[in-house]
Amino acid sequence: MSFPLPLRPRAIAAAVAATVCTALPAHAQVLTTTPAVEEKPPAKAETAPEKIQKVEIKGSSTAYDPRRDDTASKIVVSSEEILRYGDTSVSDVLKRLPGITVGGGGRGGNDIRMRGLGSGYTQILLNGERAPAGFSIDTLAPDSIERIEIVRAASAEFSTQSIAGTINIVLKKAVKTAQRELKIGTGESADASNPFANLQLSDKLGSLSYSLSANAWRYRYDRETPTEETRMSADGRLVEVQRSRQHDRGSPEGASLNLRLNWTLADGDTITWQTYGNTQHNDYLGAQAIETPVGTPPRYTERTLQEDARNTFGRSDLNWVGKFANGAKLDVKLGTHWMRSRGLWEEQDYRFATLWRDADIHSSTRERGVSTQGKYSTPLVPGHALSMGWDAGTTWREDARVERDAALPGTPPDNADEGYQASVRRLALYAQDEWDVTPRWSMYVGVRWEGIDTTSEGSTFDTVRTRTSVWSPLAQTLYKLPDSRDQLRLALTRTYKAPAANNLIPRRFTSTNNSQTEPDRRGNPDLQPELATGIDASYEHYWAENALLSAAVSMRRISGYTRQGLFLDANGRWVSAPVNDGSAVTRSVELEAKLPLSAVMKEAPGIDLRASVSRNWSRVEAVPGPDNRLGQQTPLSATLGIDYKTRDAKLTTGASFAFRTGGPVRIDTNQTGYQSVRRELDVYALWKFSPQYQLRVAVSNALGQDYFYDNAYRDASGVRRRAGTYAGYPQGRATLEMRF
Repeated sequence: MSFPLPLRPRAIAAAVAATVCTALPAHAQVLTTTPAVEEKPPAKAETAPEKIQKVEIKGSSTAYDPRRDDTASKIVVSSEEILRYGDTSVSDVLKRLPGITVGGGGRGGNDIRMRGLGSGYTQILLNGERAPAGFSIDTLAPDSIERIEIVRAASAEFSTQSIAGTINIVLKKAVKTAQRELKIGTGESADASNPFANLQLSDKLGSLSYSLSANAWRYRYDRETPTEETRMSADGRLVEVQRSRQHDRGSPEGASLNLRLNWTLADGDTITWQTYGNTQHNDYLGAQAIETPVGTPPRYTERTLQEDARNTFGRSDLNWVGKFANGAKLDVKLGTHWMRSRGLWEEQDYRFATLWRDADIHSSTRERGVSTQGKYSTPLVPGHALSMGWDAGTTWREDARVERDAALPGTPPDNADEGYQASVRRLALYAQDEWDVTPRWSMYVGVRWEGIDTTSEGSTFDTVRTRTSVWSPLAQTLYKLPDSRDQLRLALTRTYKAPAANNLIPRRFTSTNNSQTEPDRRGNPDLQPELATGIDASYEHYWAENALLSAAVSMRRISGYTRQGLFLDANGRWVSAPVNDGSAVTRSVELEAKLPLSAVMKEAPGIDLRASVSRNWSRVEAVPGPDNRLGQQTPLSATLGIDYKTRDAKLTTGASFAFRTGGPVRIDTNQTGYQSVRRELDVYALWKFSPQYQLRVAVSNALGQDYFYDNAYRDASGVRRRAGTYAGYPQGRATLEMRF
């Protein structure tokens, strides 16, 4: 919709158009008469500035907000929010966002979850693309991120491997003003230290703009982890107790670089080249001692461990955006990625101080891939935004593992030389249309087809080829209620979860002391995708600027549910492998509130409040209850945050409290687990000494809560249980930020 404002500057015209699109008809009449006010005689010209000022204020208050105005439901987290606590990992940023929980015990391997579901149900994208296998988002420096998009209901433009939802991490690309910033800092806790540095550079040189982000860090830790394993007979007698204490010490370190160049051509087309890379090195030393006060000792009672591992990852994309007549646009991207890792694992296993096994394991992994994405959009019909596109790529992976056991007296060597090669080819085609049915009612429909072809062959298994494809019809709608700022959303989706390539390859990874709670692991080439049909509905109330109340409900019905099966093989070893097992249902309710104090009182201090609560239920039909939750789902999570800024903006401070429940989980008929309850309090303060210098301090996990886990296996012979505790400590962090 457009209006004739020939005498206005472009900024005012945009503000007026945004205001009219969302205002009542009466407002539109007021705004469209403002040009006549400017042409009144000079005697009344003194009233004109008031009219102009009112138009600008209205335009500002109703400026485009993707969360409020997009038909497809989306939450956008700005760079300011990402950097608020001075976090050094993306996981720490995500744990404070509404509807998101982060699993794990804070010692790596964090599992990002939406609707409480992890294990691949939540899709993580980097610049709109699925990150390669093995890539960790915690290798990204938060300073290199422009925004984070939380997409609850799937859209055709992104991959529909998003049963729980999608988190899209967008690296910095827009260059608004020249920036030269250096950050140096360190984090300290009772068992770890984490010095780091970050450099940000950006500027414009005519039609060329560039941005560069460089980051370096080191993490040193020294900690102990106690574990206890017990076995009860069928009649309830305690027949075995094993207590172990493992001492871990390491010093991983790494660096990353993100470079982006933007060219604006004479005809308005743009060309963008972006390259991201990181490298990591990890030195690790470990020692474990097991004592058995009751029962038979394990095969090995002491163990020393040492690892030297190096990993390098890179990604480069070339993106062209061409503009055509009548508002049509073509967006084409070509990309490549590569990954290389090498490791040496040395293990000495003892039985009562006598060396029984001395093994060296050399591993090497190499991955490379090419990809292309494209999107053509055109306003083919008035009021419609029609687009269609593709997403294709091929990845090649080579993995080698050589194990050499020293020939000790009386012990035959157990040497192994394993390797495999795998290729993954994927193709996706989609089309979507978004249109305004009325000024208050918009619709979105889309369809996406995705196909994946995986081929693998290795030295210990035959060639395996797996092909899967999924059609995903999608629909979303947004209706803004008349005479209010309330609105309703509804979405119908079909999504899926494809098996990870590693879960399809029938290669075995053996455990040292094999048991039901410490089994071997291998893939399953017969694994099929999980398919989900879902519905999402939400109510949103925008009752003041930056003030929000929302309630959302959702349900997913999943077929082909995948779980970790456990069985005893012909050689008498326990093996864990993924299997498809029936169907499952999950339901969620999410409440969110954002309240600037200025929305309820005049001359209020600069205080912003925010809160969210998520309640999740699920049931796996093939697993008997109770507690047969899907993917070890988090039943309840909540966040509460407060931020304060002085009137002169020299001091900003705040706190965030994140809570999630846990409890027992029924994995299958024989296996159970326990999820630890988490209470995490983070606080921060930012002092701006001058436009060039500021100091940011923060404390994470201020409550110092430990993380507890408990796994059990039950059968006719009794119960075997394994439990352990990861000690949690508060970490203080200080960052000096300098602009030059």
